[in-house]
Amino acid sequence: MSNTEKKASDLFIECLEAEGCEYIFGVPGEENLDFLESLSNSKQIKLILTRHEQGAGFMAATYGRHTGKTGVFLATLGPGATNMVTAVAYSQLGGMPTLAITGQKPIKKSKQGRFQILDVVAMMEPITKYTHQLHAGDNIPSRVREAYRLAEEEKPGAVHLELPEDIAEEACHGDPIPRSVARRPSAEPKAVRMAIEALETAKKPILVIGAGANRKMTGRMLNEFVEKTGIPFVTTQMGKGVIDERHPLFLGCAALSAGDFCHRAIEEADCIVNIGHDVIEKPPFFMQADGATVLHVSTRTAEVDPVYFPQIEVIGDIANAIWQIKEGIEKQGHWSSGELTRYREAEVAHTEGLAEDARFPIFPPHLVAQVRESMPEDGIICLDNGVYKIWFARGFTAYLPNTVLLDNALATMGAGLPSAMMSAMLYPERKVMAICGDGGFMMNDQEMETAVRLGLNLTVLILNDNSYGMIRWKQANMGFKDWGLTYGNPDFVKFAESFGAHGHRIESSDHLRETLAHCRDTPGVHLIDCPVDYAENDQILNEDIKRLSKEL
Repeated sequence: MSNTEKKASDLFIECLEAEGCEYIFGVPGEENLDFLESLSNSKQIKLILTRHEQGAGFMAATYGRHTGKTGVFLATLGPGATNMVTAVAYSQLGGMPTLAITGQKPIKKSKQGRFQILDVVAMMEPITKYTHQLHAGDNIPSRVREAYRLAEEEKPGAVHLELPEDIAEEACHGDPIPRSVARRPSAEPKAVRMAIEALETAKKPILVIGAGANRKMTGRMLNEFVEKTGIPFVTTQMGKGVIDERHPLFLGCAALSAGDFCHRAIEEADCIVNIGHDVIEKPPFFMQADGATVLHVSTRTAEVDPVYFPQIEVIGDIANAIWQIKEGIEKQGHWSSGELTRYREAEVAHTEGLAEDARFPIFPPHLVAQVRESMPEDGIICLDNGVYKIWFARGFTAYLPNTVLLDNALATMGAGLPSAMMSAMLYPERKVMAICGDGGFMMNDQEMETAVRLGLNLTVLILNDNSYGMIRWKQANMGFKDWGLTYGNPDFVKFAESFGAHGHRIESSDHLRETLAHCRDTPGVHLIDCPVDYAENDQILNEDIKRLSKEL
């Protein structure tokens, strides 16, 4: 341990620097002022001041999602910490590594009675992998190292440290603990052998690619596996883009809960390789007692429930497991999985017909096609939460990993804009678009100021239907009357301009095409108010697709 005496908050910043921290997002309060002072002296870490703790947390989570490194965000005690909660849960359920840091009143003596005090550690307990109140400056290095280790280990998620005011200012001794080298265990060869035998004896094998497969090396191995075997694949919403969806063996994305074309393909298969399955996502298929054989390939054993009880589990580093299976498997002449591509062909034909509908207000499938057309190969779209998420998950062709950022875990509203802001910060050379409903946008619209202040280049596309459209769709689907879900909106163009951003209002399909191109090619923050026609959501998504796919 270092003999030099230092202030605890300085040591905390040193520990964050040693972990490679680049940014701290947040809204500091009085109880963070020692920490803030220490942060001001860092040459490495930038403070990104946001207008709400949720915005800070969604940015930190998206940093973790893109880089695999822990995103750090900061808030004060009490109301600051409660405002963090949604973002903490978002990163925990979505598998994005984050460290939330909160302040607290002094713990060794009372300063202001119980003013603003609540038990933040207990509050964070059910929604984090690790939460801890620091009781002494000397413990900071071990607690920070432990928090980072747990945040980044599979499945990544949220951790929380509380730094009370009197601990932050105390004198202590200590140095950061260096990061360890830790390799994930490899899949057991006998389990791999069983998986290979099950696949080779199957008639119609299929792959389902889930959230846990969205890792750099896993994507590469899956590509090689599909090339060698010719086995087709479906993705979940959070598995989108792991393999280029222009691939001839892509069978679609399981965006709806059931009854879509890709679900019919899975139902016809007799052996399903479920890769990186995460129970947090809506299940892409339901197992039956005498149904298909399911191989569970993941870093952790399967969580069994009434609709998921895989027969064979290959547990360990997913990329390594896929590599082992690929090396050992022989392509079988009796496989007839190729027949399953007819479901994808039917889906594409159905979607293409819809996408040509250039009506105004804009029709969702047409909008999806226009956005894809306007975005370059490596462009990033960040979806907030609403019924359009289903249209984009089904109809937007993802070319590369992490180019369609959507949340099918907590599925909160309000994350679209902050996640696009983080993407634009990390990749200034790439085109970034936030796609939000009017409801979701208004939940964190204050971050428009942050985006303008940071000088970001991004487009915010608002799909305006003056209602909570996803819930209206469900309401119709469940046979209830249309009630209680409509509202008014501000003038979004003036709203954008009041922040120093550029505002645009769409008047036709051609105007949308021109505006998307203009915003893509013009620096700055752009907001597009795009009226949408959701009248046929129920008919198409709940009835037509199920009927057409069943006829096949």
